[in-house]
Amino acid sequence: MNRHLTEVNKPKKRLRIFHGRMYFALQALAGAAWWLGTAMIPGVADATLGGIDPLLIAIVDIPLFVIGSALAALNFRWAVWIATGWTVLVALGMVIYATATTEAGLGAVLMILAALGSLLAGVLMIVGRIPSEKLLVGPFAFHSSHTRIRSRLLVRTTIQIVVFWGVFLIIIPVIINAFEDRWNLAYKFPILLVVVGFALLAVSSVIGVWSARAIANFGSGTPLPSQMAHHLVARGPYAFVRNPMAIAGVVQGMAMGLLIGSWLVVVYALIGSLLWNWLIRPHEETDLLERFGDEYRDYAKRVRCWWPTFSTAETAPDLVDED
Repeated sequence: MNRHLTEVNKPKKRLRIFHGRMYFALQALAGAAWWLGTAMIPGVADATLGGIDPLLIAIVDIPLFVIGSALAALNFRWAVWIATGWTVLVALGMVIYATATTEAGLGAVLMILAALGSLLAGVLMIVGRIPSEKLLVGPFAFHSSHTRIRSRLLVRTTIQIVVFWGVFLIIIPVIINAFEDRWNLAYKFPILLVVVGFALLAVSSVIGVWSARAIANFGSGTPLPSQMAHHLVARGPYAFVRNPMAIAGVVQGMAMGLLIGSWLVVVYALIGSLLWNWLIRPHEETDLLERFGDEYRDYAKRVRCWWPTFSTAETAPDLVDED
């Protein structure tokens, strides 16, 4: 059995390694283009390096970042460690430099994104997959709720909403916005976008609360993975889309960015949605399939994951396959 599963997963592993190699190839090209722009366009150096001498950085960065990424793209595993390690180190250095001097904020943002991409691509190449199941521990491990008493579930749901919204929609955006201001990357949004942000925040928050109550009322559970529903919830907003709470959270994050005038918070919400979709959603769907079987399979065929379904005659895409 294990040998059969290994043989079946080999093509998936090769594909994931190929994706990692393609990322490093793009990173090598982007790094080369950036250094070319730095040499030819003074504004590029000012925005991304501030007062740092480009020549001093180029002596080390071109071999370790550009050439290292190119060698990683050619499937030299040792180059993956070098390119990824250097990228993370530079990202940390740029964050410290930009925060201390208020210069090179754009360079700090770009290197943070490069470090995140390098880490994910590096794990793909070394391990052959991203072991995202290791994130599902403690309150994020999948377990059914220990109680089915609706009043207790509603209280727990309310507490969870307050905590999660407080952390992900207030504390983290405020911190991001503070760095954005410190790094001189703030951009004043038109008043119309601020109004749109307020409207989106209100609507998405209503959807989030509606979804959470549906889990408590119809599923005897809470939104927290460690207190999941005992019954498949296909009513309320779940009758139209499979992940209304996730959609609400993404829109809330983007709306918060518009409301406080922070484009970095909008980026934070978008990246968070991609990571959740790629790393967490497959595990959640696998868990639902194991617990509810054909009931969930039929539900997934009727209702789409991200795009609302208003007619039961329409079918949804297949579930995301996991190992």
